[in-house]
Parts: sequence; C-alpha cells; structure tokens
Amino acid sequence: MKKIFADGSAEKIFLAELNRRAGETNKKVTETVSAIIEDVKENGDTAVNNYTLKFDGKLPQYYEVPRDVINDALTEADESFVNALLNAQENIADFHKRQVEQGFINAKDNGVILGQRVRGLARVGLYVPGGTAAYPSSVLMNAIPAKIAGVKEIIMVTPPLKDGTPNKDILVAAAICGVDRIFLAGGAQAVAALAYGTEQIPKCDKIVGPGNIFVATAKKLLYGTVDIDMIAGPSEILVIADDTAEAKFAAADLMSQAEHDVLASAIMITTSEKLADDTLKEIERQKEYLSRKGIIEKSLDDYGAIIITDSREKCAELANEIAPEHLEVLMENPFELLGSLDNAGSIFLGNYASEPLGDYFAGPNHVLPTSGTARFFSPLGVASFTKRTSYTYYTKEALAAAKDDIVLIAEREGLTAHANAIKVRFE
Repeated sequence: MKKIFADGSAEKIFLAELNRRAGETNKKVTETVSAIIEDVKENGDTAVNNYTLKFDGKLPQYYEVPRDVINDALTEADESFVNALLNAQENIADFHKRQVEQGFINAKDNGVILGQRVRGLARVGLYVPGGTAAYPSSVLMNAIPAKIAGVKEIIMVTPPLKDGTPNKDILVAAAICGVDRIFLAGGAQAVAALAYGTEQIPKCDKIVGPGNIFVATAKKLLYGTVDIDMIAGPSEILVIADDTAEAKFAAADLMSQAEHDVLASAIMITTSEKLADDTLKEIERQKEYLSRKGIIEKSLDDYGAIIITDSREKCAELANEIAPEHLEVLMENPFELLGSLDNAGSIFLGNYASEPLGDYFAGPNHVLPTSGTARFFSPLGVASFTKRTSYTYYTKEALAAAKDDIVLIAEREGLTAHANAIKVRFE
C-alpha cells in the first residue's frame, strides 16, 4: 500500500490513476452483452434459458420459485439469522420512512390550481447475485425502500446454485421484505428479461441491484428502455483520520472494502505520519487471519494509498475531490467537519461507526454512488422508486392575464403554433 506525502502533485498523480481505472470500458463485454440483449428481446424465455444452459451447464429446478419454497426457506432458516435480518429491516425501514415525499396542491386566489402527485412505480426488477456472492443485505436495501415508496410489485431475478436450486439466504431476505415473485436467472440475460419482459418474466419500470461487469453493462445499455438505480463501479472507502484515531480500526475498515474486489479502492488521508505507519503495520498483522487475504493484498497494492497532509481542512478538500462511496471520519470532534464534506455517498462519523455498520444494519442505504459520482448522484432511497406528475388548472381570466407574456416568448422562439394555441382562446 503506497504512502504518499501530499505536496500538490503526488496525490494528484495517484488520484488521476484512480480516475482512469473508473473510466475504463470493456468493448468486448459491451459487444457480448449487446448480443444477449437483442436475443432476449427477440426470443424471450427461450433465450434466457439457453444462456443459463450455456453459462451454468444446466437449467434450474424451476424457472419461477414456488411460493411454498420461499415460505419454507423462511420457516426453516436459522432463528438467529432471521432475527438479525428482522432487526436490520426495522432500522432500514425506520430510516427510509422519513424520506417519503408528499405531493402538494397550490390553489391561488385568481383561480389557478397547481400541484404535484407523487406515487410509487408500478413494477420494479431486483437483480440479486447468487452463488458465493449472494448478499441478503442487498435484498433488504433495495426492497424495503421500494415497498415504502408504494411500488406495487417487486420481481426478483437471481442465478441458481450449481445444483439448480435458489440460495436460501436470499429467499429468506426476500420473504421478509415481501418480494412478490422470484425467477432463477442471472447475468445480462436476466436484466434484459426485466427490461423487455418475456412470456413469464414481467416487464419492469426500473431495475436495481448489484452484479458483475456483464450485469452492470446490461443495465447501462438498457437505461432509457428502463430506469436503473445507478451504474456502480468497484467498491470504495476513504478514511480521513488524525492522531486521535485507532490504527487497528482504520486498518480493519480499509480492508473491509478491499476484500470486495481486486479493483476496489481503499484510501486513507491523515494528518499523522505515525498513524499512517501504525495503520500499515496493522494491515500486515490483521490480513493474515482474513479469508480473502489475496484479494485484499491485490486491491491495496494496486488502488490503495495512505496520503499524509498537514491539516483537517486539506483532508476535507481531498475527500470532496475524491467523492468516495464510503467516507469515514476518524477524527476528534468529527461533527465539526460534517458541514465541509459535500461529496460522499455515505459518511461514518467517529471510531465506532465502522463502515460495515452501514452495509448491514444502521438504516441508511448501502446502495451508493461510486467512481466519484457522489458529486452528483445520491444513495438509493424512497425517491428512487417514485415518479412525480405535475398538474395545472387555469381559468379563462387567469390565462387572459398571462397570455401576452406567453405569446411574446413563444414568438421570440419562433414557435408560432405555441403562440396560436393561446391566441385562439381569445378570438
């Protein structure tokens, strides 16, 4: 893991390299996914099943998971696991209920009525990775705000296990969250099925959920045909810390994200060279007993760094430039910096708000913007699953008072039919 002294140049070079990684596209993957999308668009479930055979070697036990199988997974699950998910569900629901947006109506004295309706999308598709990368926590983070938003139906797609059965932990989470239907299909073909609809998989208005590069590319290519949550890149964590931070905490939190993927980035910016050195030592010590040691080492070697700077203000400035997915503030009086941290997906304040708390339990959503897009994207939330419609009512008298201004603007733009639509009402 690199140690960089911020001098106005060295840190910029490192961040530029990081940005290049985020902007890379794989043309071969794009071509492959485009072909899959077209095939599914034309051939529906037949194409989906053909790709399942091609990539997995066999068809699943069933295409749509029967409701009794979902219910049995919940009743047969380990009680402590179910309770943990229920406790997490309670926190996630409590946080997201506070995001609910109300419509409004503005009735003016001159008879004009303006307003906005807010309502949930009709149907949302949820992609959930299967196999060893199965994350029931992602089911909670996607399905709970969708339900709170008023989404009428949630359709889940998830790859089957090698024996052709669904991952039971995923079924448990789906049952707890009220997912309506589950299909055993994965990859770009499942995303395309959600976007276009097939004979069995209903067409959805929006697709959410994590996936590999083929899934992410499919979502990107289908945006516009269907809405998506965001185009997610590799996981990221930025820790800003001073000499009051615990090195063992910082090291553990950096590695908690580095273990996701060899492309993940874990960065610390600190005002203390001693903390930097102690954190590097702690990484060497702790990684030896972690199961994904190889991935952690590769990630930290390629995309990790500890940047040493001279002030808290510089830490905040660099944090805003990086705009990380996860930002931890391991500093004295962390709330003092909160107002200066404008670009981050989710911020964790203090020594005991470790990032995995946000992944699983605290309540804020863990579906977050990556690759610097926290400059303009927000975390997944209730608003992600709603749509807004404005409405307008004018009396003849109110329109008469406005008509000259409307006609003037329309004619200045050369849109005489626009102007005419107003004029004819007063001829």
